[in-house]
Amino acid sequence: MTTQLRSGLTLCRLLSRVRPSSSSRCLGLQTPLKTDLHRFYSATSLAGLKGLLDIRPEVADAVATNKPLVALESTIYTHGGLGDDLPANLENIVREHGAVPAVIGILAGVPTVGLTSAEIKVMTDEGACKVSRRDIAYLVGKGLRGEKTHGGTTISGTMIMAKLAGIRVFGTGGLGGVHRGGADSMDISADLTELGRTRVAVISSGCKGFLDIPRTLEFLETQGALVATFADGRKSNIDFPAFWSRDSGTKSPAVVQDEYDAASIIFAQEKLGIESGMFFANPIPEEFSIPRQVLEEAIETATREAAERGFTGSSNTPFVLQRMKQLIGSKSALSNISLVQGNVAMAAKVAVELSKLLEAQPDSPKTDFPIQVPSFPTAEKQQLEPVTTEQGTREVGILVAGSVALDLSCDFVGGVSAGSIHAVSPALHTSNPASINQSVGGVGHNVALAAHRVSGDGKVRLCSMVGDDIAGSTICSALELSGLDTSSIRKLGHEYPLSRTAQYVAVNDAEKNLVMAMADMAIFSQHSFPTYWNSAVKAAKPKWLVVDGNWAEGDVHTWIEAGRKHNARVAYEPVSTAKSQRLFAPLKKEGSRLGIFPHASVDLTTPNQYELAAMYDAAKGNDYFEAPGWFEVIDAFGMMGARDKFVRITSPAMTDAGIPVQTVQLLPYIPTIVTKMGANGALLTTILSRGDPRLRDPSESSYILTRSLNDHPHVGGIYMRLFPAIERVKDIVSVNGVGDTFMGVLIAGLAQGGKIENLINVAQKAAVLTLKSHESVSTELVGLKNELKIASSL
Repeated sequence: MTTQLRSGLTLCRLLSRVRPSSSSRCLGLQTPLKTDLHRFYSATSLAGLKGLLDIRPEVADAVATNKPLVALESTIYTHGGLGDDLPANLENIVREHGAVPAVIGILAGVPTVGLTSAEIKVMTDEGACKVSRRDIAYLVGKGLRGEKTHGGTTISGTMIMAKLAGIRVFGTGGLGGVHRGGADSMDISADLTELGRTRVAVISSGCKGFLDIPRTLEFLETQGALVATFADGRKSNIDFPAFWSRDSGTKSPAVVQDEYDAASIIFAQEKLGIESGMFFANPIPEEFSIPRQVLEEAIETATREAAERGFTGSSNTPFVLQRMKQLIGSKSALSNISLVQGNVAMAAKVAVELSKLLEAQPDSPKTDFPIQVPSFPTAEKQQLEPVTTEQGTREVGILVAGSVALDLSCDFVGGVSAGSIHAVSPALHTSNPASINQSVGGVGHNVALAAHRVSGDGKVRLCSMVGDDIAGSTICSALELSGLDTSSIRKLGHEYPLSRTAQYVAVNDAEKNLVMAMADMAIFSQHSFPTYWNSAVKAAKPKWLVVDGNWAEGDVHTWIEAGRKHNARVAYEPVSTAKSQRLFAPLKKEGSRLGIFPHASVDLTTPNQYELAAMYDAAKGNDYFEAPGWFEVIDAFGMMGARDKFVRITSPAMTDAGIPVQTVQLLPYIPTIVTKMGANGALLTTILSRGDPRLRDPSESSYILTRSLNDHPHVGGIYMRLFPAIERVKDIVSVNGVGDTFMGVLIAGLAQGGKIENLINVAQKAAVLTLKSHESVSTELVGLKNELKIASSL
């Protein structure tokens, strides 16, 4: 290691890293660093670095799902002097053109792909070294031993880490090259050799004009790296650009017309397995270009002064650039920013077109190695050290994947109208007196908290998302106090659009009946991290996975598939009439088809009667009832003279409302349905397999709706039973979270091995306790632990 690098390292201040005091705190987007020293030091090449990379979930998800990705170097921020706003500005440009940005660097000794603007600022303020190929292992190795140094990666360093992360396109400012007199000094940028060995497409505005451009191009030819220049509307005589100038006096080795051409070349390079890199020169916009003659005069002066003052090697470039800026004047700064922005925009366009080409080739690999996102994020956004929590790595009995939100319950306190009649409902278009209570809610949170309180074994984990805002901080504090395992709560920073913490506002009348509710759940429908979710299920190994309907339609199915893949039983909480239909997405959509009994994708759901009707309508409207497998199960039920049986088991009103028949028609897709009927109790409908003892038990005969009339190998009959309401509550405090509490307690009992018919009344008691509570889940549920344990043992 050179004296110069050692000197540079002494100037880099170490970033202190604080481990969270509680393993149940809300966690940010960072992922664990694998500190396996033996594997690291025994690696025969930098390919071993991929086991140490901190690949942020958005980046890993983009690689795994073939979303357009653009790598961005960090040296341009840490050493470029172009202002604190540049990182966010460039990332926004990438996103505006339809791609995902991935800033690459070494953060406190950790090679990181997907740095945030806040982290880049810390690196800049704390002092960061320049990092090329030779420096990566040095800084990371020091980091493993406790010396947490920041490093801004140059083009060569960024290319290596981009390749290992599975990123194909990289947008930056200017390329290094062969210095004038390089034949004697051997002063050649590591960027050039990297292009000869690392298959990443680099898009920049050529190399600095004070370099030896002809020898630079000759060197790249020797390295086997393609060099092409975007025509940018020109027809002929296209020069290789000289950074601040569109023309260098040296003809470009090749020309590409646009992003479609470039993407096709990158695609061909990958399909052919040619490992060298590609360089696409994107000329600076004409209005910001510095005339070639002005540029050459500045170069001549600056390089002469550098030689006279003894600036050589790595000190030469900074001096020459600074002196040229002084000679050229203010236009150089504008040119710098303009060309970088143009290169990043072009890189995003190329990445989008490349993604389309790869998507059209089903046999194309989505990345050069299978991305494995670590199971759980492990540090808050402001904590830059990734750490592994005990909770985040252990198995649980129940994993709940759903929403967490800040709930506001606004109860109208009543009043006297103009006619002296006591008003029950709030008046529209004006302010109303109310009692307003704030609590942490969200369907997923409520289900998880109910299961946690009633089981008391600490084996319930919530997987959800909050924003980096006041509501998110409030939720994190409350969750930590509750003792719920929140090691899979993710905090999305401001760089994620529509990442506001979810909030729910309920307006109730004077009798506590819901008048209107407003819900902002965009964070769940707008952000998708399927690779992370699959890893979360894999690590937790839950007996039961509960998925709520707040996720986007495709994500609901992603969660369900992850649960089945890792041998979890799956429950679906419908949330609302509109969101309940997400389970039965149109069959033409990829991944929307559900398995049919005995291979059903979902084992249990607990809709209310309105959600049940909406699910039924969605299944019917999207042709789920046309599937051959569905007919086979329905035929096996033997539904002869069913109406009389429906009336006997439920009631004429329920039968006329179509509730029993709707549950039966959905059974092939969801073998157990518990319909919440409010004051009328709960209706259990479930498929009995052949050999089920209830088919032969005289005490259960009144609940046997049908028996299989054919030789179906799995269907024995249908069990339908109405459980009357356990209590009629007169003084209702809040209806928020009642259905969620019911589901949470039911799942807690099932996870303990209980039979569902023995658990429903305990779940109803829990729901009553929440009805009488201001909280979304009553704290008194702990008093049901023993009762649930006994019911689960029957």
